Amino acid sequence: MTDPDASTLASADDALFRPVRTGNAFEETVERLLQAIRLGVAGPGERLPAERDLATRLNISRVTLREAIRALQEAGYVESKRGRYGGTFVNDTLPAAKPAGRQVSPGDIEDVLTMRRVLEMGAAEAAAARSLTDTDRVYLRNQLVESRTDDLSEYRRKDSRLHLAIAEVAASPTLTSAVADVRVRLNELLDAIPLLHTNIDHSAVQHAAIVDRILAGDTAGARDAMAEHLDGTASLLRGFLS
Repeated sequence: MTDPDASTLASADDALFRPVRTGNAFEETVERLLQAIRLGVAGPGERLPAERDLATRLNISRVTLREAIRALQEAGYVESKRGRYGGTFVNDTLPAAKPAGRQVSPGDIEDVLTMRRVLEMGAAEAAAARSLTDTDRVYLRNQLVESRTDDLSEYRRKDSRLHLAIAEVAASPTLTSAVADVRVRLNELLDAIPLLHTNIDHSAVQHAAIVDRILAGDTAGARDAMAEHLDGTASLLRGFLS
């Protein structure tokens, strides 16, 4: 007898494990795996597809896949087992997908992400369009260096300062205030998900690219680099909180 849900499950499986974009491969892989777990495509106690197969379907390296699986293991979503019947299994009990103290709706998340995208992409473009002073340049470089902290307890604050610095050198107090307001809301969401070392390393590379393009006066490049960076954070927030 044919399982009436077989075609539906196969379709969902194909949709979730389709190739990811290369700009934020780690973050999008985490998002896809979390979606598969949350939607029941990979239920509690079930094994994820074999590593080789999953990497091929997602069109990523096995190194990236292993980093994503390790991040989810550290966050309490999966467990890796060795041996003949080994693999990566979804934990029977999953972490709660909401910030402490209040429920977050998908609409809340998308509202913050939309405002952030509009404001921060515009800030990067506006900063690159200005003739920056030497003081502006030193300030931006210093904030970039500060953001590369090894102290995870300081990471959110210093990451926030870099993003605000970009708005500041755009020389619009109104824009800076708006970015700050959205960042407060964003940090409430970020505080509800784990800090992932691979994402922090990836963000550092993207931060450098954004600052380099601003300092070079490359408006389109600054906007595109910021967009790619924001997309990575958005993938993680949607994955962990939606």
